[in-house]
Amino acid sequence: MSKKVGETMDDIENPDAPLPAPRGARFGEGQEGKGVRRARGLSGPRVGYAGRLAQFLRDVRAEMKRVSWPSVSDVKNTTIITLIAVIFFAVYLFLVDRVWSFLLTQLNNLLIKLTGA
Repeated sequence: MSKKVGETMDDIENPDAPLPAPRGARFGEGQEGKGVRRARGLSGPRVGYAGRLAQFLRDVRAEMKRVSWPSVSDVKNTTIITLIAVIFFAVYLFLVDRVWSFLLTQLNNLLIKLTGA
């Protein structure tokens, strides 16, 4: 089952497929060393805006069928956890703000007493 250089592996189901040979040129360069240019246009007939939109909506619908949606209890639990975290951090930041405000006010009063202003 060992692979040799110069062989390609077509897909995972076929482990006996040969491996590809190492590339001599950089990616995107042709055999002559010049950049390969893709032909313009589409391989099939040109589809208008409405056709592309319809295809996009079909693709979206097919993809949405494959989505693993959370259950109602999962959504409820994560919402409760999020609300608790938001309330906790709001209270924490409020208290930190009040402490810093108090300290800066006391520092300002001390400086006023020391300078006699």
